[in-house]
Amino acid sequence: MVAKHLKAALSLGLVSIVSLAGCSSNVQEPQTLAQTLETGGELKALQRHVELKRADLFFDIHPSSKSVTGETTLTLQLSEPQQSLLLDLDNNYEITALAVAGNQVTNFEHSQGQVSIPLPSSVIAGQSFNVTISYNGQPHVAERAPWDGGYVWSKTDSGEPWIATAVQGEGCDLIWPCLDHPTFEPQQTDIRIRVPKGLVAASNGRLIDTTEGDDWSEYHWRSEQSQNNYGIALNVGPYDKLEMTYQSRYGHEYPLVFYYLRGHEQEAKKLFAEFPKQLEFYERVIGPYPFYAEKMGVVQTPHLGMEHQTINAYGQDYKPGKYDFDWLLQHELAHEWFGNQVTNTDWDHMWLHEGFGTYMQPLYGQYLHGDALYHGMMYDQRIGIRNEHPIVSNQPMSEDDVYKPDRGPGSDIYQKGAWVLHTLRNLIGDKAFFAATRKLVYGTTNPEPGNFKPHFADTQYFIDAVNDEVGEDMTWFFEHYLYQAALPELVSERDGGKLTLYFKSAAEAPFHLPVEVLVGDKLERVEVSKTPTTIDLQSADVHVVLDPNAKILRQQDYVDEYSAFEAQ
Repeated sequence: MVAKHLKAALSLGLVSIVSLAGCSSNVQEPQTLAQTLETGGELKALQRHVELKRADLFFDIHPSSKSVTGETTLTLQLSEPQQSLLLDLDNNYEITALAVAGNQVTNFEHSQGQVSIPLPSSVIAGQSFNVTISYNGQPHVAERAPWDGGYVWSKTDSGEPWIATAVQGEGCDLIWPCLDHPTFEPQQTDIRIRVPKGLVAASNGRLIDTTEGDDWSEYHWRSEQSQNNYGIALNVGPYDKLEMTYQSRYGHEYPLVFYYLRGHEQEAKKLFAEFPKQLEFYERVIGPYPFYAEKMGVVQTPHLGMEHQTINAYGQDYKPGKYDFDWLLQHELAHEWFGNQVTNTDWDHMWLHEGFGTYMQPLYGQYLHGDALYHGMMYDQRIGIRNEHPIVSNQPMSEDDVYKPDRGPGSDIYQKGAWVLHTLRNLIGDKAFFAATRKLVYGTTNPEPGNFKPHFADTQYFIDAVNDEVGEDMTWFFEHYLYQAALPELVSERDGGKLTLYFKSAAEAPFHLPVEVLVGDKLERVEVSKTPTTIDLQSADVHVVLDPNAKILRQQDYVDEYSAFEAQ
């Protein structure tokens, strides 16, 4: 995801200043409730034992009135008996019909952004049943997508409708009836999108068929792998497409597709040429592209970008950057591994999506051009770290609890998360680091097509993977970097030809790292802990540089001062 609160990142070169193209609706919409604009958090009692097997979604898009007519059929299963069901749906929609197990229900209640549905006695725990909800209305408008969620009703330069959804920050209930929590993933999804003739609808999964009416076209997309409910995306516009078949290093092939606005073929071809290069990097360094059975897809959008499984949003208008690759394309592609293949169990663990997703850009820079670019990109990220809240709280969190900087870590899940990974990689080495990363992503250190499927994980899952690879308990490392806000400080005290080093940290856990010390022209490696250790410099006049290759995330006054200045 492009950070919802990325003022810091905008200033440090991760994101170029862009004009966000989302259009405001001229139609006065009802106020969307705070309940709907929150996503995640602790599940309510009536939602804890509900599993979503399948979602069949129909959307009839009406650009002229900025309205939608929809019908959703959810195939559900209860793990425990209950007499009613609680789903989430924005009050901007009116429910026109509702059925459970094929029988019409009229005594449901749709209020405060939730739908309370009595269940008949025929609904038995352990057996699947269907809930069908028909609805229509003018959906919530995203004024500044993707920073604000909802529908984007825009127009192309030639005046044609250009429409998208982006709801990660606020949740699936802005566009379809769902259970608005990251663990409520459909295991199979059918998406049918009806649009005015002449427009194209791009979405998740494989295109099954296209049906033509007198004045409309209907696109049927299907995903047969589980996917994030907030990642289900509608993209409508006058699109052309580029496509090719990618030959994976794992012996199979799959389609690459780019839906772009007509009239932008040359720019689109240049960006499209990056697709196989970036895929080669990810497949070499992390592992197989997870959704090879469907496609690797990108669509040009009127908002900056968002990770939508197999149809990532790209809205950077092909602007040149200071690297020789498109950082936005590369970042959103990272989320096919970190976010879609592995999904956090709660927003509290969102750094697993965004810390890894952000670390992939300097890692790709290193892959292409070596250490100089890697270190430059890491420094750009370093000056955006705020250290005002821990990255992980170990409490159920909503999206706002995490992303709003007055409530949670905010953009630190991006830059600080990346630096935690950078420090860990330097500590345990590439072999252990990338093996643990593959275990996080795939559930195995030896992923091959066919031996993995999308799964959930939390921070402890990754810590356990690291422990397994290293052969010792590394919890102390994460206690200092994830579970408290302040960074460890490397203290140095010089007394003539003697140098004393130790770490200061607010965390009670032990802390010890190897620190590189450049003494004159000689690089030494010193084991440093909270207990002072003294080394003999052999000279009172020799020049000393601590951590000259910036391998350790630590408190540094000059960085804090500049970061505070940039944050103003």
